Amino acid sequence: MTMRIHVDKIASVTRNLRLGRTLTLSPEVLLEEGSVIACRVRGEKTTYNQLEDPHGRMSTLHDGDILVGALGHRNALQGYEGVMPASLKPGDTVNLLNMGGVIGQCLSHNPDVGKPFELEVLGQVLVFPEFQSRAGQPAHVRMGALKGTGLSAHCPVIYVAGTCMNAGKTAAACATIRQLSRAGYRVGACKLTGVSLMRDALAMRDYGAEVALDFTDAGIVCTDAGSAAGVSHVIFSELAAHGVDVIVAETGDGIMGEYGVQAILQDPDLKALSGVFILCANDPVGVAGAVSHLKSAFGIQADLIAGPATDNRVGERFVATLGLPARNARADADALGKFVLDLVAPKVAAKA
Repeated sequence: MTMRIHVDKIASVTRNLRLGRTLTLSPEVLLEEGSVIACRVRGEKTTYNQLEDPHGRMSTLHDGDILVGALGHRNALQGYEGVMPASLKPGDTVNLLNMGGVIGQCLSHNPDVGKPFELEVLGQVLVFPEFQSRAGQPAHVRMGALKGTGLSAHCPVIYVAGTCMNAGKTAAACATIRQLSRAGYRVGACKLTGVSLMRDALAMRDYGAEVALDFTDAGIVCTDAGSAAGVSHVIFSELAAHGVDVIVAETGDGIMGEYGVQAILQDPDLKALSGVFILCANDPVGVAGAVSHLKSAFGIQADLIAGPATDNRVGERFVATLGLPARNARADADALGKFVLDLVAPKVAAKA
């Protein structure tokens, strides 16, 4: 039997659905990634205790809050490892796996974020797409998602990849976007892999991107090897439809992670779009290993090294021993952006 409920928090992972605060729940849960469910928060946390809403605003979760999120998995070295539950019904306990509202069964966690919130399952959110119909459908994040325009991306792509989470990728992407925008280019930006969270795409908009998208806009909760390349094609197609001159594309997590970055690096059509490849790393060993791995596994030559490995002259000197340039987004964002601009400008002109 269905029931009506008023919810306290709606997670950004559900944004394609444009849900209201009063919803109808079913006790029968659609057990697949992207299925939208309602849960009640159990307990309090002092770390990693916020939820991002569909507008990108963060709010603190409290014991008893009713939230709406989507089922999914996560494999984050610096966060949570979680999987889809084997079965699910009202009253069962699940976990909040990220601040975007991805819900699953936590298997392990990084000590820095603490144990995840426990959530009591209340039911499956239903939507009613047909006017005045009482027949509800299980809500899913693919409803209202981008399908792709069928257009091929015709402009150069600046790829920003890294060795791991928190390697400075978004900072490098934003510095690049700012300089390109200042130079008069219409910039499209995107986050191609990771687990659902609007924060990075919103930062790209703040730095001058005309339009910024991510995989959740295309109906994916958490990317993997099976989805990453396909969803990248959809996103690039949508950006091309907006008439952008250049695309800045960040890949979440690392080039050896479990979010499908390798599938993007192996895709011949996606590789052919590459105008500049920025590699972000946390330390010299990461730089050396990533440069070597990109060449041997994917035939990719990094054009620029950024991230914490370039935080001062010690790191810059090491990068120079590899015959590569280094620029730091925190110490001199303008220098990083101008370096990339000089590399990509002839390629944008050639495509015009």
